[in-house]
Amino acid sequence: MTEATDLAERAGDRDPRIALRAVSALRRLLEQLEAVQVRSARNQGWSWQEIAAELGVSRQAVHKKYGRQ
Repeated sequence: MTEATDLAERAGDRDPRIALRAVSALRRLLEQLEAVQVRSARNQGWSWQEIAAELGVSRQAVHKKYGRQ
């Protein structure tokens, strides 16, 4: 988890260039983590509705984003 910790620390840097790059990298990391967890939930038999509820989005949104993967 050191990569995420390092990125989170850099996101608070006083230099906007460093902070914005870190925010962008954190966004990519979060997207990857979400995809892994959605796949895991589906493999364990979770419905799109259950996943959506945990992510705080609609069933349609999560299915649209991950349904074809």
